[in-house]
Amino acid sequence: MGFHLHPELYDTLLSFKDYEGEAARIHELVGDRRTLLDVACGTGKHLDFLRRWYDVEGVDLDPALLAIARERLPTVPLHQADMRTFDLGKRFDAVTCLFSAIGYAGDTDGLNAAVARMAAHVEPAGILVVEPWIEPQAWIDGHLHLLTVDEDDRKIVRITRSERRGNVSILDFHYLVVTRDGAESFEERHEPTLFTREDYVDAFRRAGLEVEHDEEGLIGRGLYIGRR
Repeated sequence: MGFHLHPELYDTLLSFKDYEGEAARIHELVGDRRTLLDVACGTGKHLDFLRRWYDVEGVDLDPALLAIARERLPTVPLHQADMRTFDLGKRFDAVTCLFSAIGYAGDTDGLNAAVARMAAHVEPAGILVVEPWIEPQAWIDGHLHLLTVDEDDRKIVRITRSERRGNVSILDFHYLVVTRDGAESFEERHEPTLFTREDYVDAFRRAGLEVEHDEEGLIGRGLYIGRR
């Protein structure tokens, strides 16, 4: 089974996200390079814009999200693999891991492994850009969030309740999808890890990269930028 119970809703629920603007910001950081790999590329929406400037490839663990990406980007090489273990046998001028996907690396061993595998795919003069998940001190237990989608033939509600168990954030998503044919409700639980700033910096340094931290990043979560 894929990571998301209803992957066909993924892009609809994230229609508010400025993928084009985020890709442009990544281009500012990556600069005049030729090749780019996006790790945890999801449905390929960042890649769709990044391919304006780069020869791109993508990696993701979820086969259902990759299937959507392949429809969107039929000429782009897309690989199903775990960010902690993948090996494409090649290097890229830039490697990215965006939208806080690194939070799903598991524990610090998983974080170290994922950053090491990404670093191994970076050319000697290349760059690694990782967008982190929320840091522990910024986490709010019991936070409730409402997301709605209002289409002519479909209405979607997603209510998120958040809590914390140790250094793991728990996101319980409660969905209601209503169409003219009826209504469906379902739930998902996601458990990304609340890595500290020190965890990220240590992972980059273990991978042999000099690291800098951009406080704001793409959406306020910051960015970690590694170079050899």
